[in-house]
Amino acid sequence: MRFMMFVIVTAMVVFGTAVTVTQAADQKVTLMLGGKHCDSYSNDVETALKKVAGVKNVDLKSMPGHAVVETEAGKAKPEDLETAVNGVKGSGWNCTGKVMK
Repeated sequence: MRFMMFVIVTAMVVFGTAVTVTQAADQKVTLMLGGKHCDSYSNDVETALKKVAGVKNVDLKSMPGHAVVETEAGKAKPEDLETAVNGVKGSGWNCTGKVMK
């Protein structure tokens, strides 16, 4: 009986630690979107950001004029997120993304 309790408690500690580590690894990056046509291309902006390796979620609704991007730590660099937004419609596009610090 004691052995069974030991196994259960050990499993809880191991799995609990794994969950904590995973949650701690996630981070949020906020991009300020600029330009008069950004709102028209929100689906394109979201798609471009989700293609960046390490991006888990993109929220364009909670902060108007911004993209809140949830990433895995160390996988998506802020510069990569800016590049993704700035490259959606090419050099003539009037929308830009800038990481807020």
